[in-house]
Amino acid sequence: MLSGRVEFLHGPGVRGLIGLRPQGFCSEAGVPLIDSSDDDLEAFDTVCLRLGGFDERITTEWADGYLTALAAGPCALDLDAALPRLAGDAFARAFADPEDEAMARRALQSRMRVLANHLDPEALLDDPEALRLQPLVLEFDDAERQVLQQEAGRDDGEAAQLLTGALWAEGFADALEDFAAELEPPGDVEGDARARFDDLVDQIVVLMLPQDSPQLQAHAQTSWEGQLPTREDLIDAACLAIQDLRLWWLDHAPRPATRRVVPTPGRNDPCPCGSGLKFKKCHGKAA
Repeated sequence: MLSGRVEFLHGPGVRGLIGLRPQGFCSEAGVPLIDSSDDDLEAFDTVCLRLGGFDERITTEWADGYLTALAAGPCALDLDAALPRLAGDAFARAFADPEDEAMARRALQSRMRVLANHLDPEALLDDPEALRLQPLVLEFDDAERQVLQQEAGRDDGEAAQLLTGALWAEGFADALEDFAAELEPPGDVEGDARARFDDLVDQIVVLMLPQDSPQLQAHAQTSWEGQLPTREDLIDAACLAIQDLRLWWLDHAPRPATRRVVPTPGRNDPCPCGSGLKFKKCHGKAA
């Protein structure tokens, strides 16, 4: 179960950002667990809020889910590779000033380094059951939904869709779609291995389902022995699934094409082009 929450407020009237932290985890071997400082989180939040002014899909929670998907993939993607699909032209528009751009890059790279640490394969292999990943999610309960209905004019249907972890999972799913070439299993991954990948992804995107949805009820039947899980249970399971996904890629990452090296013929050997001439009088003239 999760404990020890640190609330990170990002504006009056806006629900605080919660860093969900695993209970009692201590990395004793190999790779110590690091986390974003409050200043790091504030900088990351500021960048995401400014980006959101130019691209409405970008929020702090969504961006954290998006970057988490990239960190869980088969190979590290740097910020320059991530930005065009994460933010489109919003980054250049939001941070036209060089100093602003440098600040924004530092904030995003800092969060990417933390997520890479949380999903470090060596640490995950040392203790596969330890919950290392600490997502940034907005926590909603009935009281919060009521406040939003009153202050933001949300109707009952809209308020019911405000689910803890949903935006984070949406960001993760959007990254899988935007980086399908990099984050989808290779075509030769089939059978149990492919089914395992799909099952891990399902445990993440299930956070996007409303509590009363038939799909979530079916998920509870198959994965939770018929008991409807709490949001914290689902977030725990999603974090563990992402950690398992990072390890899954260790065994199934695309392999580079094998390069066949043909030995150079001797000068008096037949030319491999099939001309019947000696190599020195054919393709070996320039050798």
